[in-house]
Formats: sequence, C-alpha cells, structure tokens
Amino acid sequence: MQTKYKRIAVKVGSNVLTRADGTLDVTRMSALVDQIAELRAAGIEVILISSGAVASGRSELHLDVETCKRLDSVDQRQLFSAVGQVKLINRYYELFREHGIPVGQVLTMKESFGTRRHYLNQRNCMMVMLSSGVLPIVNENDTISVTELMFTDNDELSGLIATMMDAQALLILSNVDGIYNGKPGDAGVKVIREITPEHDVQEYIQTTKSNFGRGGMLTKASIAHRVADEGIEVIIANGRQDRILPRILFEPDTVVCTRFLPKQEAISSVKKWIAHSGGFAKGCLYLNEKAERVLQEPRAVSILPVGIIRMEGTFEKDDVVRIMSADGRELGIGRVSCNSDEARAQLGQHNCKPLVHYDYLYLN
Repeated sequence: MQTKYKRIAVKVGSNVLTRADGTLDVTRMSALVDQIAELRAAGIEVILISSGAVASGRSELHLDVETCKRLDSVDQRQLFSAVGQVKLINRYYELFREHGIPVGQVLTMKESFGTRRHYLNQRNCMMVMLSSGVLPIVNENDTISVTELMFTDNDELSGLIATMMDAQALLILSNVDGIYNGKPGDAGVKVIREITPEHDVQEYIQTTKSNFGRGGMLTKASIAHRVADEGIEVIIANGRQDRILPRILFEPDTVVCTRFLPKQEAISSVKKWIAHSGGFAKGCLYLNEKAERVLQEPRAVSILPVGIIRMEGTFEKDDVVRIMSADGRELGIGRVSCNSDEARAQLGQHNCKPLVHYDYLYLN
C-alpha cells in the first residue's frame, strides 16, 4: 500500500476508548492497536496521543459517594489518573506486544513546552524512540499538573506533538464523523468534508463537551486550524468506525470525515514552537499603528523598539511575549532578544536592534 504519509500523530479521545460507564473498551482498544500495527507494517511512523487514564481510574476504584465528596475536582483527577494510567499503558503494552511492537510511555505537562530547551529535549526523546522502532504513547501527566496550567484537553497536546515531531498529518479520533454544517441529526445537515485555511467554521460547532473529556469540537477545530496553518493536514474522524485509520490513509474515498487542508508555505520548526506558545507568554508588546501596518505587509519584517508604545510583564531574553495592537488585539507571538528592563530602556528609540526578529515571530 502506497501513501504520502511517513509520520503521523494519532489522538484518541476518551469517548472512543471507554464505554458509557467509563470502563475501558478492550475490544475497541485491540482494534485500534491492530490498525496502528497495519500502518507501521506499511512503513508509517506513528505517535499515539491517548486519553482514557482518568476515566479508566474512575471505573477501577469504584469510590463511594462520601469519599468522592471529600475530594475536590483536582484531587479526584490526580487520583484517577495515577491509577488509570497504569491500567491504560499496561493494556497497550500487552496488545502491542502481540504484534511485536515495543511501546514507550511519555507523560508530559504544559510547562514542558514553555521553553525551547525543554521542547527540544522532549522532541529528542521521541525521535530516539521512533528511530529505535519504539511507538511513543503520550498523555498529559495529570497526577502533577496544576489546574490552570493544564492543557485544554489532549487535542491541544496532540497539536503540539504533531508540530514538534514534524508529522505530515494529525488524526483526531472522536465519537462523531467530523464537523457538521449544523446540528447533527437535523434535516440536510452534513459533515464538512474539507476546510481550507481561510474557512471559519465556528458558527456551526456545538459547544457541548464529551462525558469524559475536558474539551469539545470547538477546541478540536481551533487546534486543527492552527496545526493546518503550520503545514500539517488534520483529519477529524469517528474512531468507532471499522479500520478507520487505514481507510483514512489508504482508502480516503470510503471515509466520511473532516479534513483541514494544510497551508503550502513552509514554516520553520522554531516558528512552529512559537505558534503554540501563547499560553506561556511572559508579557505583551503594544505596537503603534504604523508598526502594525508594516507588520501586515507581505514582506518579512521584525519588531523594532521604535514601533512599540508600551510593554507589560517581566521577561528574560528568549522568553515568549504576545504582540498586540494599540487597541488590544492580539497580532501574534514572538521570542524577545533581551530582557524587559533592557527593552523598556529602548522603548520608542531609533537605530536599535530588533526586539523580536522575524525568524522568531509568528503572526495570527
């Protein structure tokens, strides 16, 4: 079987892996593992981002009502994750071992993407795994993540992993066929088969969340748009369909799903990291109207101190900051070339080096 994909990231949601009562659906997990094994046999490297640990731990413990009342939401999540992650990875280990595929567990946190050094360290770890024939299974480390620094859900994590690992495609498996042009089930409502970079579909999306996940289709669409803007195709499909992964890659005409078409312009690995780093921004740079206009021109431009009217926050050299318009609209994200004290000393001055060089600037 021939395919254009050499490396893909596959994100599997909790509602794909679990039954209505939260217990792991081993039959579906086994089918998913069989599909991934088929892709690997065809020469495709796969990185699996798997939800299901919290739901699995909840069903394993069978806590009574009084015990649950004594635990707040963070305590419950940490407890269920600690128990459920062991159960989940052990099941994957057993299933993949039947195919002779070794697996490695990667537990990460949002803070681990906050600096370029940590980002590259994670990337190197997974690159070594792939080159050694090991399949990485990635999940957020809910046992020690702080609530305000958690990923929205594993959709956000999967977008970071796909860009970090230079995947050609990100496949997000949910319990629906994709993004609909209205309320699913209503007359005439269909799945939107292709979404171009300039196509805004937020008006169509229901804001409800799944039973066991933290995000929803709005999160998936937002992440998909950003990842596609970085040159990676994103497919949202129903993970409960038979052989969904091989069909998406080898028999695309047989699958009803939503494909976010990637931008064709190349983007550097540094800019890919910066594009997803808004949650780690240490400050804001506010531009005057002239600097904003120049920034929107097709040619490559950097941000100079002369175009900045004010700053917010305290940052060090190489930290990420938000680029804002004078009236408070976010224009992009960039990595600064000096700390905040040095930057404030140069504010509004001519003949200074760029505060944010074009090579380290990502515009929305």
